[in-house]
Amino acid sequence: MEDSGDFHNSCEVTSSGRDESNSHWVMPHLLIKMLSKSRWKILALLVVFAVMVWYYTSWEERYIQLFYFPVQEEKSVCPQGEVEKKTALLIGNYTRDHPLFLQLKDYFWVKTISPYELPYGTKGSEDVLLRLLAITSYSVPETILRLNNAPVYGYEQDVGSKTTMRLFYPESAHFNPKRENNPDTLLVLVPFKPMDFHWMESILNDKKRVRKGFWKQPPLIWDANPEQVRILNPYFMEITAAKLLNLPMKQLRKVKQKPTTGLLAITLALHFCDVVHIAGFGYPDSGNKKQTIHYYEQITLKSMAASEHNVSHEALAIKKMLELRVVKNLTYF
Repeated sequence: MEDSGDFHNSCEVTSSGRDESNSHWVMPHLLIKMLSKSRWKILALLVVFAVMVWYYTSWEERYIQLFYFPVQEEKSVCPQGEVEKKTALLIGNYTRDHPLFLQLKDYFWVKTISPYELPYGTKGSEDVLLRLLAITSYSVPETILRLNNAPVYGYEQDVGSKTTMRLFYPESAHFNPKRENNPDTLLVLVPFKPMDFHWMESILNDKKRVRKGFWKQPPLIWDANPEQVRILNPYFMEITAAKLLNLPMKQLRKVKQKPTTGLLAITLALHFCDVVHIAGFGYPDSGNKKQTIHYYEQITLKSMAASEHNVSHEALAIKKMLELRVVKNLTYF
């Protein structure tokens, strides 16, 4: 036990330099052994250190980029004039010179004589139109069109939430102007008949409501700001009917064919926008009696049977636009 204890103590003493003759051999051996065992640890530390230096440098550069030299997001180039060129192939005598909305000056200072009655002109409706234009405006925004009483509230994930202009007529005005639109949304009246002007005037001026002359009772209370109301120029309805559907301006038949507000909206966009995308257009096959035609109500194609619209004819017109790449379809057609 004593020998063992002496040997143990001598080892410790040797490490402190007591046996100088043996230390010349022990020290290099221990260092080499320690280095060989910890080599992987040293390499690991070097790798970690290098990663930390790279991350810090990269983060610092990114910080400077974001806060001192903001990175410009890549934006798709808007091909100005592209839609205009292609639409000229589709619509004869195509021009963008016509105003989007009716203006007071055209009916107050200058007597604008229209060759057609509504929905293709304003002949015979000048007096009521003058009163209506006196309380509305005609400024033009960027264009995101929404049609009739199509709701937004509750459908945002599918149809989005921004509405720049909502096209409507009295019978389709059964929507909440404040809930279903943005604060700056323009409410664009599409006039099909003179009574549409009378209804709009009675609503905005809070006069006695007009109840007769509609195929469906329009709302009697409609909380809309007159400054957000516009009157669509009937010129665009004329172009839709005459150029895209080849309909005569004067029809002798009792039930006169008219374009839908959907096709009208496309025509309007072709005269106003550099890029035109459509979504949600199209009707079920004539034999499909169960599929609904709108995402927000349970009505089928049967409801269109007695209407003034020829949806098959309009489908061919839209198909031609797609073939010419005048418009791009975001959904199916």
